Amino acid sequence: MVHGSDGSVQTLCLDLDTSKALQGVVDADAAAISALVTSCGLRFVADHSPSGGRHIYIPLVERLAAEDARELVEALASRFPSLDPGPHQNITDGCIRPPGSWHKSMTGHQVLDTPLHEAYDIMRLRNPATAVAALRRALAASIRQVRTRKDARTTAGLTVATTPRTTGLLSARGTSVLRKVARTGIYDTARYKSASEARMAVLSHLSNFSITLPQVQERLTTDFAGLAALYQDMAHLGRLLPLEWDKAQAWVAQKQGVPNAGKEYSNKCDTGHPLTHGGGTAEVRSPASVMAEINDLENVLYAILDQRLAETGREGITLRFLLRAVIGFARAKGTLLVDVGCRSFAREMGKHHGTIARLLPRLVRHSGGMLSKLQDAQGRHADSYLLGLPEQWKDVAKAHAWRKGKIYGIRPVFRALGAPAALVYEAIERGRHSPTTADIVRATGLSRPTVHKELMTLAEVSMIERHHGAWQILHATNLRHIAEWLGVQEDYEYQCSLIRAQRQAWHAYLERFLEPVIREEDIYDQEISEWDSWVPDDYGELSAWDRHLLAA
Repeated sequence: MVHGSDGSVQTLCLDLDTSKALQGVVDADAAAISALVTSCGLRFVADHSPSGGRHIYIPLVERLAAEDARELVEALASRFPSLDPGPHQNITDGCIRPPGSWHKSMTGHQVLDTPLHEAYDIMRLRNPATAVAALRRALAASIRQVRTRKDARTTAGLTVATTPRTTGLLSARGTSVLRKVARTGIYDTARYKSASEARMAVLSHLSNFSITLPQVQERLTTDFAGLAALYQDMAHLGRLLPLEWDKAQAWVAQKQGVPNAGKEYSNKCDTGHPLTHGGGTAEVRSPASVMAEINDLENVLYAILDQRLAETGREGITLRFLLRAVIGFARAKGTLLVDVGCRSFAREMGKHHGTIARLLPRLVRHSGGMLSKLQDAQGRHADSYLLGLPEQWKDVAKAHAWRKGKIYGIRPVFRALGAPAALVYEAIERGRHSPTTADIVRATGLSRPTVHKELMTLAEVSMIERHHGAWQILHATNLRHIAEWLGVQEDYEYQCSLIRAQRQAWHAYLERFLEPVIREEDIYDQEISEWDSWVPDDYGELSAWDRHLLAA
């Protein structure tokens, strides 16, 4: 227990929890708190948990009253978002796991970070009251904020108690959801599908204020530590942050611009008259219906087209995986229109882009109307292909239940193991039950000796195993690690860098023929460009919110 029988505290217990912020934020907060308390003359003991959380213990010579300890910890929590003040907010039940105790997940113990002899010396001698007073002076501003918020909550509670039906009370914290994401790195997965979308939302939010990129970079170790944790590592942070900041700035500038004149739109209203003009009535499909048709295309692929493509000759197995790659790109983009270049297909297939360019027309001919070419490549745009379910196969698609799971071209590991091994692995991976060798032969259309050979190869590298006569996937095996062990991961990464360089060279070649458009408003004029009658003289002294309203 943190508190004694009288409610006083003899050790300040700081709990940095990964449930409140990402691991990078927890580590940054731990380092910042350590530096802060050390600068105040305090010595501490630290440990970490198997889940990545950290504890900091500050033993005291003189016991501290519960309200004073709570105020100190809450002041620290207002500055460091991963700090959970809970242990000091509950006098009767506040507790914390000491070093050496089992973690709640039962996957390990609390591991002591401070050397044992040093920890024993710190807990024996403890910290004087003068050092605690120095910490209070360092946190004076944060303590004042904690007291202000407490008074505001008390006032709001009294207002609600004395005023009937009071609504519209503002939160005392006043921090937005995106600012919280920037501090903690934790975001709502129902709103943002990936960390990339979350950090772009944060950067777009920050772009509305008078803050520059260098200022953002300086605060990545303090109140924007959560934003830094949304990047994979420091290399991605240094490379992607300037690019994404420019995108956010451009997007905000576009949203704040004047709407296009003459835009045709109207509010939906039951009494509103329908538009008498507007061209054809093109149907707008919902994303759910597009995904449902892609599911039907997968059903037809595995039920009919796979066997037909296998009979087209030596390149049949490559055509089978090429169609899988086309459907995979359609699913990833959420559209039936696939405008992907041959080099992107080559990366997913482990082939040369010239081979892909030669096989795509053959795939269109043998797809039975499922794949058709719409438009040739022009400039930066690649050939456009349209996926669609032919009428004669709709009954087949509905008769088969779609199997949940990703669809791949040839994954990097199978560049070394071969396309037949990829087919065998896919048959086991997509099977409703663990298939036997005979089931795999029927599903892949390969000969039994070939299937047997590939099964033995996959078993040797621990990708599959046989159990009671049936084959099953070893999910503990990482395909990327096997690809690195076989030496093909480097080939995959080299092909990606080569494709990127070739694409940049092609775009640079095209830009040679583009003539820049010079508008009259782009020409600099001192009287026009540096003076605006709508902007007051004290514009620079306005707050960020006032400037936002003025710009709107």
